[in-house]
Amino acid sequence: MPQHKNLNVVPFVSVENMMNIVTTDGIAETIEGIANYILQDFRKWQSFDKTPRVASHSDVGVIELMPTSDGELYGFKYVNGHPKNMKEGLQTVTAFGVLSEVSSGYPVLLSEMTILTALRTATMSALAARYLAPKNATTMTMIGNGAQSEFQAIAFQKLCGINKLHLFDVDPTATRKCRKNLASLGFEIEVFDTPEDAIRGAQIITTCTADKQNATILTDNMVGSGVHINAVGGDCPGKTELHADILHRSDIYVEYPPQTRIEGEIQQLGEDHPVLEIWRVMADIQPGRTSSDQITLFDSVGFAIEDFSALRFIRDRLSTSDKFEQLDLIADPDDPRDLYGMVVRSKKKGLFDA
Repeated sequence: MPQHKNLNVVPFVSVENMMNIVTTDGIAETIEGIANYILQDFRKWQSFDKTPRVASHSDVGVIELMPTSDGELYGFKYVNGHPKNMKEGLQTVTAFGVLSEVSSGYPVLLSEMTILTALRTATMSALAARYLAPKNATTMTMIGNGAQSEFQAIAFQKLCGINKLHLFDVDPTATRKCRKNLASLGFEIEVFDTPEDAIRGAQIITTCTADKQNATILTDNMVGSGVHINAVGGDCPGKTELHADILHRSDIYVEYPPQTRIEGEIQQLGEDHPVLEIWRVMADIQPGRTSSDQITLFDSVGFAIEDFSALRFIRDRLSTSDKFEQLDLIADPDDPRDLYGMVVRSKKKGLFDA
């Protein structure tokens, strides 16, 4: 029989493991690490299999699979989005992911991705803003102060130098939570009663709301020239945050057009409306922001390659840490052709006796 490494024991990163990694390294440092992996993968964008996520929609939410491969590794994420969950004391988004070897098909990592998705979403927002936001931007408005808000703030602080935050949410308790969580991290924070007041003086506007509806969080008259808009909340059919007139005034950057045209802000526009692909900017194929009065819009919906990058980062991070669990996930009979025999012999050996 050919010799092979023991691949039936798969590293499993639980929620507890993930929290330990993030708190040990630091949230900002973890975001910076994920950013480096996203840049590596976006710069070899054309080597990846790409498809819009496979989505199962219902009246109350969506469940999705997000697969991709670079020819050496295959990854996918299972993720849901159920805005109504918050009222029931549940998370709006939960997720897990798998990374596998293409050469054998064997999984090499199984990980929680609820926390990891929050980190990679914020990372991608700030990474795009590094190329698209006004030079030397210091102030960001965050409209929507829920579960993603603190990660967004820390990512923009680490990757873009943002140190002033304007906060607004229709739920004041969300804003109080956000302000409290960020109070010790070196931000100058102001809270506002209206979104119109909150965006004044901000060079970057982040919208991150959860309601599954065609909402108008920003209207055209609220957006002046020269700002960068980081639109995070519009991420499925029938869920938007910006008035369409804003889109017509903006240079729109997206991850993967076939997916964003279904799920992003640009679902409000025709199929022929021009958009720019952010990977081309990160790969230095085309420029990002080119003028001080330009309105740039990152129509963020999240794409599988970003999750692939985050899983790669965690896999490599585990090489220096033994604080993770292992799952006996893959059947590994002595004779690969005799799976039946393995099952039968396990009973004879008393493996399942009480």
